[in-house]
Amino acid sequence: MVNLELYRVFYTVAKCGSLTKAAEELYISQPAVSQAIKQLEGQLNTTLFNRTHRGMELSSQGGKLIVKKVEEALALLESAENDLTELKATATGTIRIGATDSIFANVLADKIVQFNEKYPAVKFVLLTGTTLDTVAQLKDNKCDVGFLNLPIDDKEITCSASVELLNDVFVASDKFSQLKDKVISLNDLQEYPLMLMENNTVARRSLNRFTKELGIQLNADIEVANWDLMLKFAKKGMGIGCVPKEYCQDLLNSGELFEVQISPRLPVRGVGIALPKNVNIQFALKEFIALF
Repeated sequence: MVNLELYRVFYTVAKCGSLTKAAEELYISQPAVSQAIKQLEGQLNTTLFNRTHRGMELSSQGGKLIVKKVEEALALLESAENDLTELKATATGTIRIGATDSIFANVLADKIVQFNEKYPAVKFVLLTGTTLDTVAQLKDNKCDVGFLNLPIDDKEITCSASVELLNDVFVASDKFSQLKDKVISLNDLQEYPLMLMENNTVARRSLNRFTKELGIQLNADIEVANWDLMLKFAKKGMGIGCVPKEYCQDLLNSGELFEVQISPRLPVRGVGIALPKNVNIQFALKEFIALF
C-alpha cells in the first residue's frame, strides 16, 4: 500500500538536500525523517539517497528515477485539496428566508446586501408574512431560515437567542402634544385612541400578556397588519400607536412623532433566528447566519 507521507518526506529531503532542513520544514524530528527514508527504501528495495558530507544526494538508480513523478503526484494531490477547500469556501445555491416586512426592512436588508457583495452567486428567495406564517413555512420546509418576532415557543423549530432587540413604545403626532414631557400610566392610555397590531401577531400577543399581568386590558380603536401602516396613521394624528422604537427612530429624530412616556415601560422583545429541526445546513446559509 502506498504511504503518501513517506513520499512527502522523500520529496522534502530531496528538495532540501538535508535531513535537518527537511525535519524543520515538516515540523518533525530528524530521526523521524531518517526513519521514514529508511522505511521507503525498504519498501522499494532500493537506495534513494547517497549520504555525503554535503548532505543527502539523490541516487542515480533510485531517487533520481522517481523524484519528478513524486513531485507531480504531490502537486496533483495539493491541487485536489485546494479544489475541495475552495468548493467548501464558495457559497452557491439559494437561501429561502422567511420574515415580516418590517424585519426584512429593518434587520435583514443591510445584511443581505453585505452577503451578496461577498457571495454574488447565492440567490435569495424572500418570503414575507407574519411571524406565525414563517413558523408554518419552516415546519413545511418551505423556507431555510426564519427571522421571528420573539417570544416563540414551538418545539418543532430550533430558535436562537435574539439577534436584534426591540423596544416597544407608544408614539404620537403633535395632535397629542399635551402628552409631551409627561409620564402616564398604561391604564390612562385607554382614554386615547389606540392603534395596535392585529391579535394574530406576536407583538400584540406579547402586549396583551404583559397588560393582563397588570390587570389592564388595552382595546384597539384601530388594528393594523404592519408597522408601516401604523406609522402613517400615527403621523396623521389618527391615534397613539404601539411600535418598536427601532422601527420609527428616524421619525422620532425628525420630530414627526414623539414617544409617549408610560409607566411601567413595556418589556423588551427581540428578533430571533429559527431553523427547521433535523435539517443539514448548507455552507451558504451558515455563512449568512454568521453575519448575525
